[in-house]
Amino acid sequence: MTRRVKPSLYISVDIEADGPVPGPFSMLSFGAAVAGRQDGAGYVPADPEQQTFYRELRPISEEFEPQALAVSSLDRERLTAEGSEPALAMAEFGTWVEGLREAHGGAQPVMCGYPAAYDWMFLYWYQMRFTGSSPFGHSGCLDMKTLYATKARLPLRAVSKGTMPRELLSRRRHTHHALDDAIEQAELFSNLIAWPGV
Repeated sequence: MTRRVKPSLYISVDIEADGPVPGPFSMLSFGAAVAGRQDGAGYVPADPEQQTFYRELRPISEEFEPQALAVSSLDRERLTAEGSEPALAMAEFGTWVEGLREAHGGAQPVMCGYPAAYDWMFLYWYQMRFTGSSPFGHSGCLDMKTLYATKARLPLRAVSKGTMPRELLSRRRHTHHALDDAIEQAELFSNLIAWPGV
């Protein structure tokens, strides 16, 4: 008897934070864009601008690293006054992902990022801390850097976007605005999935 495999729905996520780890430091914004869907018949890319999510968050601590904060150009004082409460933003994100899952026939959501480790660490910590669950489960995460290294047969530490063939890269700029970067990386992901490798 053949076991039916559920399709995967890949969601590109990018976060901006004011330090290296969640808890002592804060996730200040995050963006997500649907990259595509994969089932037994193959991968179908999505238009990453069509299904997106973006929130700016209230900081959860007084600590921050000026260098990290400078990357995003976000204003902590403004976010303290106007940013979304993390619990509300995480609940809204979970509802958004669940709606996508239902709209895509029960496809299992998979977060993808470049590199995924940093973004996943913050996103998963915030989801568990503020809602008690993650729409991606405890391991529904795919790292684009690892995907490229495997297909290119390169050591992981030798990989950067600069080592990739130009045709794999999105034509969009990496702006350090979380939604812009999630959309850019969704295009990179679809190109990587289609690329046969070396």
